[in-house]
Amino acid sequence: MTTKPWLKNYPEEIPSSLTFEEIPVQEFLTRAYKKNPSKVAIHFMGKDLTYAELYESALKFANYLQALGVEKGDRVAIMLPNSPQSVIAYYGAMYAGAIVVQTNPLYTERELQYQMADSGAKVILLMDILYPRVMKILKETALENVIVTAIKDYLPFPKNLVYPYIQKKQYGFSVKVEHSGQNHLFTEIMRSAPIKAIDIPFDFEEDIALLQYTGGTTGFPKGVMLTHKNLIANTTMCDAWMYKCVHGKETIMGILPFFHVYGMTAVILLSVFTQNKMVLLPKFDAETTLKTIEKQKPTLFPGAPTLYIGLLNHPDIAKYDLSSITACLSGSSSLPVEVQDKFEVVTGGKLVEGYGLTETSPITHSSPIWGKRVRGSIGLPWPNTDSIILRTGDAEALPAGEVGEIAVKGPQVMKGYWNRPEDTAAAFVDGWFLTGDLGYMDEEGYFYVVDRKKDIIIAGGFNIYPREVEEVLYEREEIQECVVAGIPDPYRGETVKAYIVLKEGYSITEDELNKYCRQNLAAFKVPRYYEFRDELPKTAVGKILRRALVDEEKTKLVNKEAK
Repeated sequence: MTTKPWLKNYPEEIPSSLTFEEIPVQEFLTRAYKKNPSKVAIHFMGKDLTYAELYESALKFANYLQALGVEKGDRVAIMLPNSPQSVIAYYGAMYAGAIVVQTNPLYTERELQYQMADSGAKVILLMDILYPRVMKILKETALENVIVTAIKDYLPFPKNLVYPYIQKKQYGFSVKVEHSGQNHLFTEIMRSAPIKAIDIPFDFEEDIALLQYTGGTTGFPKGVMLTHKNLIANTTMCDAWMYKCVHGKETIMGILPFFHVYGMTAVILLSVFTQNKMVLLPKFDAETTLKTIEKQKPTLFPGAPTLYIGLLNHPDIAKYDLSSITACLSGSSSLPVEVQDKFEVVTGGKLVEGYGLTETSPITHSSPIWGKRVRGSIGLPWPNTDSIILRTGDAEALPAGEVGEIAVKGPQVMKGYWNRPEDTAAAFVDGWFLTGDLGYMDEEGYFYVVDRKKDIIIAGGFNIYPREVEEVLYEREEIQECVVAGIPDPYRGETVKAYIVLKEGYSITEDELNKYCRQNLAAFKVPRYYEFRDELPKTAVGKILRRALVDEEKTKLVNKEAK
């Protein structure tokens, strides 16, 4: 344990240590239902669902899963944008004793097949437009049942009637799925499944609630095992950090995708734990978001820098009333100071930066929302959380001011990686979880991130692993060598660039590569730029110097700005 110098900078309302109830995550919903069943739990594009409706729908989903043969510990995948169905399925799967596997709707067949095969998911719930994609990879996975829903299932009249026409216009086709065999309709489940409480044996410390996929230094996604304890702890910490927020009186903006661990904790879990209303949008659109804020008046707005930048850059932002917003916790990537300042002026609320990883459920550090903030800092470790700076290579604790690897301990730290004991062991040193980020702590206990030990690219809040993109590129016979790096981008923070050396006598165009990558990678992973070179910078032993290329791009940017 450390001396925790940061505790002296805690606002007096925040305790240094919290007690966590040993309950399963789904108990949040049961309690909200029992306390105030008529309160609105979800607002979605003009329609409200009460806590009674959410609770009963989750039980219907749970009972249906059990009827399909889902048992405790089985994995149930959810491949949806933010919507009532995603929240219903999240809690419903846990009521059934299953482990939730959050899946990005943008995944290609290749990426989806890997995650389904690795997790061993038995059931997947997905949006109708994604049905053909899943059916193409079904035989390569353990999936036994496919449950299909549509955005229109929870749209108010008349939006639900015009949705099929909008869908056909957007995607060029519409999907019709029959309720038979391995195919099931969410609407049919909600119509016919029983509302019956389910009693599942439960272990607070050991039972996994969620498999949240991330990537590692190899670039291959790993399933992070987050227990009920991990999620209960981080949600309780989040509530304590936002001590001015009143249970049952707040409205939380839900734009952060639920397949990202930050959106899952800061919206789904925090909203239900505090018995507040969540306002959901299936995707970010600046104008729609501004209109929604003005009409629904959210008080809490967890987000990522790109969301705040997108709103600030909207030409008509001054026309909208955003004064309801009182607190925003930004995550996923570094928050530019100028964005923080401008957003606070526009809303009158507080915007602070948080820090964490999928492996930590996710939040470990944050600046106080109502307290001393230090510009450029990721803030202070949260209650019950310990953090140190370790010298890279020998795990020696470093004094204040010296740069090393940020390491953490706390009840929110994962159980480990799914079926990867060696990777799990490598992620810890003497009980400290190694974040892979380089940083330092000042004398006051405020932490700072200076660089990433791993080569992860964070673009628009999405984690992108260069090795994964490189593997796809290397499948082209024309490519002799390639390296992928994150280069500075004023909007996304970073964006993906591929540097390529072609084999002698071969040729391929940028357009051809772009089309190929879009067929094999989710859109946010596709390189935005391609540069063909005769050779790539390397070390004496032949390792490609990715960092040298990034430094080149930074130098170009500095020179451009100087002109």
